[in-house]
Amino acid sequence: MNGSLTGRTALVTGASRGIGRAIALRLAADGALVAVHYGSNVTAAKETIELITEAGGRAFAVHAELGRPGDAATLWAGFDAGLRDIGAAPGLDILVNNAAIGRSKGIDAVTPEEFDAVFAVNVRAPFFIVQHGLDRIRDGGRIINISSGVTRIAYPETIAYSMTKGALDTFSLTLAKVLGARNITVNSVSPGIVDTDVNADWLRDNPDAWAHAAAYSTFNRVGEPADIADVVAFVASADARWVSGQNIDATGGSHL
Repeated sequence: MNGSLTGRTALVTGASRGIGRAIALRLAADGALVAVHYGSNVTAAKETIELITEAGGRAFAVHAELGRPGDAATLWAGFDAGLRDIGAAPGLDILVNNAAIGRSKGIDAVTPEEFDAVFAVNVRAPFFIVQHGLDRIRDGGRIINISSGVTRIAYPETIAYSMTKGALDTFSLTLAKVLGARNITVNSVSPGIVDTDVNADWLRDNPDAWAHAAAYSTFNRVGEPADIADVVAFVASADARWVSGQNIDATGGSHL
């Protein structure tokens, strides 16, 4: 633990697995108390917390199914209760909007129900999580939205998902202007292809797919969750105090 975030409290949505878990582990390693949000997989969330505590960090779980009516209020009620349960001071310093869903479908295959669902989780939920959380986020805090390289590189097969990430980038840009007077920075971090469970069905155990995915990056490898978590940790730190309203490309130089 390097202690750079000691005394800070962080909330990471979708922190039970994948990139979200890696972010939670890294922020905790830097000294933050981490609220580990999960939607349905309580076992995975407990595993994330165990990994944090075994490494000497502090964490607690927050449950809320995003994309449902009242999701932001449910999340913040769980967050407040979690702080009380462990005797921690109220308030938040770092909010990472990581939770997202998406399906690989082109414009000819996306149904209205699927379109509404992906926007509800990927756009509506972060918007109202921030809106409901503004009185909890301390001055000088950080809001970090996990976007995607699909806002820079066209992927027709993920068109609805790509649109949600474009909306999230606009949210980051505009919110940075709104919250600048409070010294709160707001940025997006955009991963490329990362080896997570969400990509497992087509990427893992498929050498051809792996080689194809690795070739996107200038480093000729597939990204790891820790690659993204380290970038988020920088944006969350005091070193990034002069960076706001930006989309930080963390695609490994994909499609340069």
